[in-house]
Parts: sequence; structure tokens; C-alpha cells
Amino acid sequence: MTGEIAFRRAVSSDEQDIFQLYKNVARLPGGIAREEDEVDPGYISHFMLQSLNRGLEVVAVTPSGRIVGEIHAYPPGIKVFAHAFSDLTIVVDPEFQGKGIGRNLFREFLRIVETEFPEILRVELVVRESNEHALRLYESLGFKVEGNFEYRIKSVDEGYESDVPMGWIRGR
Repeated sequence: MTGEIAFRRAVSSDEQDIFQLYKNVARLPGGIAREEDEVDPGYISHFMLQSLNRGLEVVAVTPSGRIVGEIHAYPPGIKVFAHAFSDLTIVVDPEFQGKGIGRNLFREFLRIVETEFPEILRVELVVRESNEHALRLYESLGFKVEGNFEYRIKSVDEGYESDVPMGWIRGR
């Protein structure tokens, strides 16, 4: 399936398609941290502006031009953290999940970091402890578990669970 999918850097004209993608993913319980009503045009505009101006945003596109995946991150905006990409989010349309698109989005993202962002030494993300599939994926891509934020996130079952911070370090 991923052979049919193209991976490219996002452009500002992708904003409406990325908004729809996030809405689709947010409809799934636990799909992303935000619920569907929290995904609004302002949220998308903010992270796209930050990613396109200071960071990196990559999309997965079908042959018909439909955006079915997106990943972005950018430096936090404080000089002492200028060497790190943070606020990383990755989404894959529910219809296309389980087909390797997320793994290949991450590979392309990290390839661009390594070749075009020599100042970025670290990429960091946070993942729900219950998302074992994502934890295994991120570890297979070179991310290391760096701790545990207990009771940080409200679970879909109304309980609480930990968020797990992970980091990728250039050259490791």
C-alpha cells in the first residue's frame, strides 16, 4: 500500500485537507489527544505556521491527491531548546491505518531532519502508555523512553493513564 503513497513536505495550501484529516482521526476514541470539537481551524493554522516557518511538516498523499497522513514538529521557541524539535504529532487517516504509512512518514521526517536540519540534535514526543503499538513503532525508529508522566492524560474509559516522553537523538 505504501508504494502508492507519496511523501512530501507540506505547503500552506494543504491546510484545509490537513484540517479534515485531523477531524477524521479525532473522531476515533484515543486517536489523538484532542477530541473532534477541539480540532478547529485555529489549531491547524497554529501548528502549520510554526512547522512551516521554524520546523518541519510532512504529508502522505494518495495518487488522487488526498492527504492521508501528516507529521509535524518544531522548536519550542526558547533559545536553549533551539536544537530540539518538540510538539510532535503524527496522524494517519483511520481508513489507511495499519498499512505502514505512519512508519514511512516518520522515516521521511527523520531523513529530512538528518539531511536538512543539522542544528536539530533531538526530536521529542509524548505517547499514551496504553498505545503499545506506537511505543513499539517509536522504539523501532530509534526513540528512547525518557520517563513517565503519571496520571497526565484522561483515558477514553474515563480513568487516567501516564504519558510516556520519548526522545530521538541524532547519531544514536
